[in-house]
Amino acid sequence: MDRDVRGFVPQILVVPAVIGIALLVVPLGALIGRVDWSTLWADITDPAALSALSLSLRTALVATIVCLVLGVPLALTIARAGARTAAVLRAVVTVPLVLPPMVGGVALLFLFGRTGWLGPVLAGWGIQIPFSTTAVVLAQVFVAMPFLVLALEGALRSTGVGYEEAAAALGAGRWTILWRVTLPLAAPGLVAGTVLCFARAVGEFGATALFAGNAPGTTRTMPLAIYTAFNGAGVSQGTAVALALLLLVTAVAVLVLVRAWRPGAIR
Repeated sequence: MDRDVRGFVPQILVVPAVIGIALLVVPLGALIGRVDWSTLWADITDPAALSALSLSLRTALVATIVCLVLGVPLALTIARAGARTAAVLRAVVTVPLVLPPMVGGVALLFLFGRTGWLGPVLAGWGIQIPFSTTAVVLAQVFVAMPFLVLALEGALRSTGVGYEEAAAALGAGRWTILWRVTLPLAAPGLVAGTVLCFARAVGEFGATALFAGNAPGTTRTMPLAIYTAFNGAGVSQGTAVALALLLLVTAVAVLVLVRAWRPGAIR
């Protein structure tokens, strides 16, 4: 027998709840309604659109790999740290989530720009990061890594250290425990975080616009191509709507994947 979960919430609250869900769903319906289905395929396969799509997917993939290399150790450190240290580290990781993306772009520019902290040093080595494809990846890493770290850290905390202690008692080394016990137990959180990280990287706009610019074929990702089109340049508005629909489909697919891998998901 299914447990009754309705509780004792006043039924009148259904009205603002319906309005709230409408504010989230109706604009997406309006977007779908503006799609010219007869030219959808041609819009998506437009050379400018394909260039933006290819750049978004390639940079998002590289950014996700960077996030895995750096974010997994960070999540492990937070999950196994003391309460105070973990709270501080978690707060630091959360900052990019609450900052306007534009602020992140400015911060990256002040770090890697010509007059930034590292800009002159990198320039001495012949390296210029701002307004390059590398800048796109760095902007994506900055805004996307928290999704991976927080998802994995939560999964690691929920699994505890009991199985790790048992494996250690049986003679397993630290690396064996990590690969054979810790990460497999946290796999749902790792997969969910990775998918969310990739999706956030694909949809990144603000930090990329300020730090990487909007050069076609070099830094113009899908969000920037959409923005440029609606400001009268770059791809056509029909193509921009088609790309927006493609991003919407990607977001829905991400939610489906995250739900499938979420621990305790209702089936």
